[in-house]
Amino acid sequence: MSQYTLIRSARKTIAIYIRPNGDVEVRAPRRAPARDIDAFVRAKAQWIAEKRSLVLARDEKRSRFALDYDSRVLVLGEDWGIRTGRTGYDLQGRQLLIPNGLEADELKSACERGYRKLARDLLPAKIERYAARMGVAPASIRISGAATRWGSCSGKGSLNFSWRLMMAPGEVIDYVVVHELAHLREMNHSPRFWAVVAAAMPEYQTHRAALKQLQARLAEENW
Repeated sequence: MSQYTLIRSARKTIAIYIRPNGDVEVRAPRRAPARDIDAFVRAKAQWIAEKRSLVLARDEKRSRFALDYDSRVLVLGEDWGIRTGRTGYDLQGRQLLIPNGLEADELKSACERGYRKLARDLLPAKIERYAARMGVAPASIRISGAATRWGSCSGKGSLNFSWRLMMAPGEVIDYVVVHELAHLREMNHSPRFWAVVAAAMPEYQTHRAALKQLQARLAEENW
């Protein structure tokens, strides 16, 4: 393996990253000898090949992902159908409602609007319940389009939740709510913070693991 992009910085170790397009990026200390970097990359040749194969396969799957009116979409941890109607959702029928006659690229945006409506309807009651239990009060609540964060808490006490969170099971959504509310007590991820989370939800680690699995699925489906 000889082709890679080298980025030098103040870091202390050499690391290899595989970019989404399969390119290899090597990050190394500023003074690391080129021969040492090359030797490190050669020693990791098999790992690089295997990782590139996985990354490229996922990228191909993402590029082939497309929605139509017969698709199943993930809502509250279950595969729901798509039904034509006024943008929204049908909890009893387990269907996401979107307008008729949309093209594939428009379907995705319509689904997002359905997820946002569900988030606006579902989250306030969850937040109110756990906030009372934890003795905190958020300044405001907002639904965001964040792709890499399920939720966040600003220094002013405003909570933000990604509409993609509506794909998670209800108990996992609860965990993210608890996580962000805990930041109103501890604006960090210190042991004190995790103690606040555990006090409200002792089984939180199970839900953290479920979020990682969900993130992998969303990456494959290009959400």
